[in-house]
Amino acid sequence: MSYNDINNLIGSRFSERSIQNGNAADTERINRSAVGGNFQDMLEEQLNKNALNNQPEIQFSKHAQKRVEQRGIQITDSFLQDLNQAVAKGRQKGSRDMVVIDRTGAFIVNVPNNIVVTAISGDEMKENVFTNIDSAVII
Repeated sequence: MSYNDINNLIGSRFSERSIQNGNAADTERINRSAVGGNFQDMLEEQLNKNALNNQPEIQFSKHAQKRVEQRGIQITDSFLQDLNQAVAKGRQKGSRDMVVIDRTGAFIVNVPNNIVVTAISGDEMKENVFTNIDSAVII
């Protein structure tokens, strides 16, 4: 079986599933791939999209929960959504431990475990040094 045969076979299966799910944009992209596009690129794009969509929401360690309460940091649904997106971006870039900074404070996140390990209020960030961090995102 040649590369083109495999590409056409897989492309037709994806195409059938996309048609069943009613996703016209995916169907068009898959059909283009089946007639000579780069299957490897399409597969990697889909895997990356699935990886982002399947990531569990960020969790707060007991220590981080305690710090949030002690420091009076407000955690809103909007902030949690922004935090999850920031961590997803860091994950795409290969981050392991990152600091996410917003107007309310800084949050140290262990990216592989999807856990906020500590939180610092905005006032406490001044003149603080963050160590063992490989990336930062400002939201």
